[in-house]
Amino acid sequence: MSTTVITEAAPAGTEVKCECKLGEAHGLIKKYTYWSLGAGALPLGVLDLAAIAAVQTKLVNDLSNLYGVKFCQHRAKNITAILIASVGAGTLLRGVTASVVKMIPLIGTFSGMVALPIVAGAATYALGKVFVQHFEMGGTLLDFDPEKTREYFAAQFKEGQKVAADLKAAH
Repeated sequence: MSTTVITEAAPAGTEVKCECKLGEAHGLIKKYTYWSLGAGALPLGVLDLAAIAAVQTKLVNDLSNLYGVKFCQHRAKNITAILIASVGAGTLLRGVTASVVKMIPLIGTFSGMVALPIVAGAATYALGKVFVQHFEMGGTLLDFDPEKTREYFAAQFKEGQKVAADLKAAH
C-alpha cells in the first residue's frame, strides 16, 4: 500500500512517495509468529505440524499480497520447506520429536507443548524476515533462491528463538 504525501518543503506540485509496507510487514510477522506459537502448542501430535505449515503459508500469502507479488501456494511451500530444512537436522529433529512425543499421554503432551512452540515461532519469524527482505528488493516467488538466503534465514531463526520465547512468556 503506497501513499502519496505532499510536504511543505517540496516545491509546488511535487509529490513525495512514502512506502509504509515495512511496518505492516513486521506486524504480519509478529501476528503469524503468535499463531505459530499457538499451533505448536496444539496437544495433538502431527496435527500441530500441519497447522504450523498452514500458518507459515498464510504468512507468505499475506506478505505477497502486501507487496503486490503473485502468490503460488506450491512454490511458497517448497521454499518454506527448503529454508526450514536449512536450519539443520538437530533443530528439525527437535521439532518433529516434540510433535510426535505429544502422542504419549500426559508427560509427552506437556513436553511437546513446551518445546515445539518456540521452534515453530522462530521458523515463522525467520521466514517472514527472509520474504520481507526479498520482496523489499523487488523479488517475487518465481525468482526466490533459497540457497542465497540460508545464512540470513539461520541468523533470523536464532533471533526468532528469542522473540518467540519473549512472546510466549508475555502470554
